[in-house]
Amino acid sequence: MYREFYQLREKPFGKTPDPRFLYLSQQHEEALARLRFAVEEREFMVLTGEIGSGKTTLSRALIDSVGPEVKLVLLYNPRLSPTQLLRSLIQSLGGQPRSNRNDLWEELSDLLFELFEAGKQAVLIVDEAQLIPEKATLDELRLITNFQLDDLNLLTLILLGQPELRERLRRPGYRALFQRVGLRYHLGPLNQEETGKYLRHRLRVAGREQELFNPGAVERIYAYSQGLPRLINNLAASALLEGFGREQDQIGPEIVTDIARELELKEE
Repeated sequence: MYREFYQLREKPFGKTPDPRFLYLSQQHEEALARLRFAVEEREFMVLTGEIGSGKTTLSRALIDSVGPEVKLVLLYNPRLSPTQLLRSLIQSLGGQPRSNRNDLWEELSDLLFELFEAGKQAVLIVDEAQLIPEKATLDELRLITNFQLDDLNLLTLILLGQPELRERLRRPGYRALFQRVGLRYHLGPLNQEETGKYLRHRLRVAGREQELFNPGAVERIYAYSQGLPRLINNLAASALLEGFGREQDQIGPEIVTDIARELELKEE
């Protein structure tokens, strides 16, 4: 529909976390650098940020950047009991989970050591980690980090979550896990200048070099999205569709304001 009208090869503001569209603001660049360092140094890392701040897209960029020597497991649904967690990890690493809990631990240990012997590294990324239902499951993750040689962790653990994960780990009952964290980073929202660069970056990736959102539209998008990439995408995608319907060559603030009203977004 609007792609031909606006000279776009593909949709620039999709909902999937495509790393090709990742805009590396200063914060996102720092977060990605720390994620890569965590993998290189086999550190336990916690990355937090508001809903839609770009954590999942960063994890996909990390996945795309690692070599074949990294065996990476991405856990999308962390609502697991401790035993379910072990079974899921073992299965993802190529094992056949056993029934007895002690056997599960032995099998995981064997798998991690076999990977090490083969010159490979195991990395577990837990997305939406704030949804982990039980303290026991978080304790299980802490115990998993005990798999190590004298000076080398056999499994790298990365937790991605909303700010409540950070607050949860600071509680006294989670002190043992919190003390294991080697790297931490919190993603904040984009500022107005970065919001404009974000829009232009995604449009360039989709095939358009010319400006499409005028300065007033960028200002409105920033005000309604609070600088959160997911909300920026929602507003921009709907604005392109509306602009196409109105046969507008460029998106102005009035279109963004109308779209924000439809999406029930308030200006901050």
